[in-house]
Amino acid sequence: MSRVLKSSRMLAVWLSTIFLWMGIIGLAVPPARAAEILSVRSANILQIGDQNRSYGVELACLKVADSNDHEALHWLQKQATRGTKVNLRPMGQRDGRLVAQVSVLRTGVDLGQAMVAEGLASSIPCLDEPPSP
Repeated sequence: MSRVLKSSRMLAVWLSTIFLWMGIIGLAVPPARAAEILSVRSANILQIGDQNRSYGVELACLKVADSNDHEALHWLQKQATRGTKVNLRPMGQRDGRLVAQVSVLRTGVDLGQAMVAEGLASSIPCLDEPPSP
């Protein structure tokens, strides 16, 4: 009887040690989920969601001319379809909206820089202020 009790204690210790190490090296932690595009609200504003939140994000470091607004909107809708996983690099805020550089995770393309490269927007200095909490 004591031999059975001893081996079950050793098994419990062994399993506890394995689970502890799995947690330390990150195997037991679920992977972080990326933010994703929910919709394109305008030529330079996206609706982004991440698990339980949704917020508007203005593309940083660019200005879309009024003459290019419709074409830029159409281009962004093609590039930033619903469900596209993105990485946000917050640059600040404007009018209560997050201003960020937005990169598509699958391709690494920065949407703002790509829009400038397409000639649909012009590059402007990025906001220097850190995002407020």
